[in-house]
Amino acid sequence: MTALRTSVGGGGRATVPALADPAGEPSGGLPDDADLGSFAACALEGCPRSPARARRFTEATLRGWSLPSVGPDMALIVSELVTNAVRHGLGHPAGEPAEYPVWLGLFRYPEAVVCAVTDPSPEAPRPRRAGVSETGGRGLALVGAVSDDWSWEISPVRGKTVWASLSVPGRAVRAVF
Repeated sequence: MTALRTSVGGGGRATVPALADPAGEPSGGLPDDADLGSFAACALEGCPRSPARARRFTEATLRGWSLPSVGPDMALIVSELVTNAVRHGLGHPAGEPAEYPVWLGLFRYPEAVVCAVTDPSPEAPRPRRAGVSETGGRGLALVGAVSDDWSWEISPVRGKTVWASLSVPGRAVRAVF
């Protein structure tokens, strides 16, 4: 996560319980930065077009990393996290508005690919139970169903970062996750 904190202007780390764990305990964590193979970041304007731009960036990055098979699941995760950042994370800007208020980071580790979406709101992501007739409210449930793990933490400078990981096909996930 040091690479992410550095890319979005952070320093220290705030430990925040994972929302994916009903007991309120941290759900595990990210791999050590020493294992980081590649990193890519994309600045997003925080507009309705941002999820589509984030999906295209993700798919192109994963093709470049020779991981196109991870593309569909990661594109779904990225789309949901960026949509949440645009819909819910931009109403609480800390300080002056940024030109690019939402950031997407992709991290390539030997056993996993991690996406991290940063927005200016410190508010925790809130999973909902959407009714049968509702058209929204299932994004975090989808992220939880598709990803190996997901969580969030307060960003040291402003806002929060929500992240999710996927195993690299053919590689075992270490017990750290």
